[in-house]
Amino acid sequence: MLTVHHLNNSRSQRVLWLLEELELPYEIVHYQRDPQTSLAPASLRAIHPLGKSPVVTTQDGLTLAESGAIIETLIERHGNGRLAPAAGSPEALRYRYWLHFAEGTAMSPLLLKLVFDRIETSKMPFFAKPIAKAIAAKAKSAFINPNIANHLSYMEAELGKSEWFAGDAFTGADIQMSFVVEASQARGGLDAKRPKLMSYLERIHARPAYKRALERGGPYALLN
Repeated sequence: MLTVHHLNNSRSQRVLWLLEELELPYEIVHYQRDPQTSLAPASLRAIHPLGKSPVVTTQDGLTLAESGAIIETLIERHGNGRLAPAAGSPEALRYRYWLHFAEGTAMSPLLLKLVFDRIETSKMPFFAKPIAKAIAAKAKSAFINPNIANHLSYMEAELGKSEWFAGDAFTGADIQMSFVVEASQARGGLDAKRPKLMSYLERIHARPAYKRALERGGPYALLN
């Protein structure tokens, strides 16, 4: 049986969703973030040296890390033609592209936005706070927010070509991209001005497998 080492409010939620879509049996080992730092507990390093989630361990002794690699591997092993386009098709190229785009391009400015938002609200000596806030505001206005907006416009346009990211069929690329779009809504300014992305969120949140993954995984703060 597969074991998902699941950190609350993290990318591992989409691995639970994938397993529900594939209807595979699995068990969950839960980990909680430190309430002060939001970092994963040190106990995750016993599973993988980087101590991050998601990590999946298999019955035959494999340890799988990185969301995109986990999604691709599990679909190759257990998909039986589901959740991935036919090899060599134009959709297969788009599928691979979005699997890499999610973390390779889209998440970087969203993570920076989270970091600089926290700098603005963190406790610090009173004389340092105006300087820190000014630096954070400049970084966001000059670089971070324009990049997020550019990515959102690009994704909106791509969803104008087909219902799902890799084509007309729902695939693992949509599972991989879900965290990006949810994070964009939570802290990246995604709203009704980009209706195709908002419709995409409605469609994924309505999927029965998505709902089952939430029930098993527990609270998922990105949805709040």
